[in-house]
Amino acid sequence: MRTEHHFLSLLTGSLASPADENPTVAMIEAAYRALGLDARYINCDVPAAMLGDAVRGARAMGWAGFNCSIPHKLAVIAHLDALAPSAALIGAVNCVVLRDGRLVGENTDGQGFLDSLRTVAEPSGSRVTLFGAGGAARAIAVELALAGAGHITIVNRRAAPARELAELIAQRTGTQASAVPWSPHHRVDRQTDIVVNATSVGLFPNVSAMPDLDTDSLHPGMVVADVIPNPPRTGLIQAATQRGCVTLDGLGMLVNQGLISIALWTGCTADAAVMRATLEGLFSP
Repeated sequence: MRTEHHFLSLLTGSLASPADENPTVAMIEAAYRALGLDARYINCDVPAAMLGDAVRGARAMGWAGFNCSIPHKLAVIAHLDALAPSAALIGAVNCVVLRDGRLVGENTDGQGFLDSLRTVAEPSGSRVTLFGAGGAARAIAVELALAGAGHITIVNRRAAPARELAELIAQRTGTQASAVPWSPHHRVDRQTDIVVNATSVGLFPNVSAMPDLDTDSLHPGMVVADVIPNPPRTGLIQAATQRGCVTLDGLGMLVNQGLISIALWTGCTADAAVMRATLEGLFSP
């Protein structure tokens, strides 16, 4: 009796640069194993100039889809066939899915963040201070606005992207938004309910870096969230904990993004507990 063997795995992965500090591969491959899927997640360091080649390669190799991270979330759009509605509104893509031979851009950043936020706070009616105006910040701002946030203040070094994002929120959603310059030792407005660092400040290997803000302006009861998963306890999260804030690390957002990505690529519902435990195992002292 002959046993039938199959040797072609379902391929997914990530295109980013840098890529070495991104733990997504460990989390998603653990989820695939737990699901019993013959699937792989390949973490690729792709320089900006080579992004088009990488996307064409993924298409040629029959990848089911891939994630995009810094610096490709906006640039990848030029290499795709279509955008899902949320990605079109956000203007950034972090998850690409092959559907009927077409590469479709999705954005799971904001939804992953919202799912994480709702474990500690309801965004409806809240006042938000958001640091950053790049791909992750755009996704988070749009999803917070669609979830009914009352007001979003966008703090960014460069004025133009912050202003453009504030205008997008104000024009396309029911939420008020304003852009303010990122002053040295920036003080968070006392009326703020939710503070979000959506920049890469504090990301490995620069783990001692902190967003330039006055931590004395963080008050008990504020929710302080960081999108950075590596390290989970960033300088900002540590400072906010000491100030009595409710904190959210980037692991929850990363797990939720992974759940959505896996569902889009495979149609399967992965085990969040397996994914979170894998990440915590990587970062435990």
